Amino acid sequence: MRIHTQEEDSRSPRTPRPVRSPLATAQYGPESGSRWFGLWDGYFAISYLVTVALLFTSEEDQVHRAFAIGALTLIVPWYAGVGRRPMILRTKSRRNMVFCAGLFLLFASSSTLDLGGSFALFAVVPMLMMSLPMPSAIVLVVLANLWPVIVVWLRGGQFDPHIMSVLPISLLGIALSVLLGLWITRVVQQSADRAVLIDELRLSREREARLSHQAGISAERERLAREIHDTLAQSLTSIISLVQAAESEVVANPERARSRLGLAGRVAQDSLAEARTFVSALTPPALRGSSLVQAVRRQADLLMEETELTVRCTARGAEQPLPTAVSVVLLRSAQEAFANVRKHARHARRVEVLVAYAPDEVRLVVRDDGAGFEADAVLADGPQDGRGRQDGGRNGYGLRGMRARVEEIGGMAEVSSTPGTGTVIEVTVPLAPVVQESAGE
Repeated sequence: MRIHTQEEDSRSPRTPRPVRSPLATAQYGPESGSRWFGLWDGYFAISYLVTVALLFTSEEDQVHRAFAIGALTLIVPWYAGVGRRPMILRTKSRRNMVFCAGLFLLFASSSTLDLGGSFALFAVVPMLMMSLPMPSAIVLVVLANLWPVIVVWLRGGQFDPHIMSVLPISLLGIALSVLLGLWITRVVQQSADRAVLIDELRLSREREARLSHQAGISAERERLAREIHDTLAQSLTSIISLVQAAESEVVANPERARSRLGLAGRVAQDSLAEARTFVSALTPPALRGSSLVQAVRRQADLLMEETELTVRCTARGAEQPLPTAVSVVLLRSAQEAFANVRKHARHARRVEVLVAYAPDEVRLVVRDDGAGFEADAVLADGPQDGRGRQDGGRNGYGLRGMRARVEEIGGMAEVSSTPGTGTVIEVTVPLAPVVQESAGE
């Protein structure tokens, strides 16, 4: 059988941690129970000193008084060496029985030699209640409280009036002792339960902090994955296409080849700027000093230069400043739609881009007349190549990532496409909630 350590438990967020009982808590950390027990040690010391002072002022024989103080003093090491640890750990074992038997004998000896020793009941009774199960403790507490009456009766030899004066005090002591013992037991139980709750709360907070940290790491990885896909991966694809096209034209049409290589250089520079931007989480360079429509139109012009398609970009409605989060999401959506045209819109001739402004929303629509694809299959499992085979979801990540990005700001992304009918990508983002969130930040 393999024993799991506490460190292993803390490393496994999926393994529920069992709730410890008060006994188990004390066993795992007895120092936690000894915190409040220091108060009891102080009370015990005061009770001992007061009882010894009463014995010193007693009128008993000097020898009896000395032996009574000696028996009372032996309770101190007996408690420290035998009874204290089980009382802290709240265990119920044979050791407790031995401790209580010795405690009662020492108390009985001291009280028999000098009745002043019966004042030690204020310390003896709580120790009996904390060391024994309740029924056994009550029996022994009753016997300890009646012991002074028994001593007076044994000394007098008959049931004289002096016993009647001591008996009510003993009965009152029994009642008070039982109530005090029950109260102490209750306090100890509540303290143990509170220690367990505090321990579980601490563990819950540690677990929550660990899960929050892991969630933050996952979110950051997702952000970087989207940024890399929407910027570097798409730009590298464009550069490869441009370089390949330039290679095929370097002999037949060198001017055209130089133009394509120059365009590849500009794309590489833009990609470098994008890489520096998403590492520092700044506004994309395409949006600096320009509106969303201008940024989308520049991306459309770049697509037209790379692919020689007819690309028309139009704006509808009154153009208005947009929150940065909305502008970034719509620009990234346009870039993903254009990347989808480059990779999958075979036989396409025209691409229509629309940016429509409304008082409460902004909408981006990218439509091409290419070969189209099975949109449901792409979003679920990744796009298919020309022979109907899945590409492992590598390229489908872009559309799924675009949809996730749009949904994060409360928007909606729809991809409509079937083989032979082209593709329509429509992104709608409400403005009111985003504006309110931006104002709240």
